[in-house]
Amino acid sequence: MPKLDLRKQYKDFYKAGPEPRLLTLPPLLYLCIDGRGDPNHSPDFGAAMQALYSLAYGLKFALKKHSPALDFGVMSVEALWWAEDMAAFSLERRDEWLWRAVILQPDFITPAHLDEVRADALKKKPEIAAALQKAFLLTVEEGACAQILHTGPYSAEGPSVTALHAFIDAQGLRKRGKHHEIYLSDPRRSEPERMQTIIRQPVE
Repeated sequence: MPKLDLRKQYKDFYKAGPEPRLLTLPPLLYLCIDGRGDPNHSPDFGAAMQALYSLAYGLKFALKKHSPALDFGVMSVEALWWAEDMAAFSLERRDEWLWRAVILQPDFITPAHLDEVRADALKKKPEIAAALQKAFLLTVEEGACAQILHTGPYSAEGPSVTALHAFIDAQGLRKRGKHHEIYLSDPRRSEPERMQTIIRQPVE
C-alpha cells in the first residue's frame, strides 16, 4: 500500500500565497515540545528540533515495521509562538517568547507508541535526553484562521505579519490564540531569500 501523505491529505492547510486567506482547521494531532526564549540563541530550541525529528522518524519506522499499511511521510516542523501577555508580543522581543515546536502526526499515533520510541531514542541520543523527555502528543483545534506565505529569511517576516494582521482587521475579525509558523524550507539547504514559511493566526 502507498504510504500516507499528510501533506496531500491536508493540502488546503499547507498551501498559501502572498495574499492572506481564511481557512478552518479540524482537530489535528501534533508531536510537541515546549520551551521559551529567543530561538536564535536558545540551545533548548535546537535540542527540541533534534528531538522532534528523532522521535518523528522513530514513530514512522516503528509503525512501518509493525504494519506496512501504517507507513507515513514525516512532515515539516512548525512552531507556535506567544508571550505571557499577548498584548506585548513583539517580533523585536524574542527573548520573552514562549514556544511550542511541533510536527503533525497521523491520528493513529498513541502515547504508547511515543513512549516506546522515546525509550529507544534516549539510548541512542543521550545528549538530547532533556528534550526527548519533554515531548508529548496533543490534539489541537485551531478552528478559523488566516494565513499568508512569507518568502525570505525569518528575520524579514515583519511585513508579512503586518499584512496578515491588516487582513484580519479588514475582515472584521480579531486575533486569538498563538502565532503559528510552518517551515516549508530547510534553512540548511535553502538560500535565505528563497525560504518559504506559512504564517498562520487563529481568528474570531
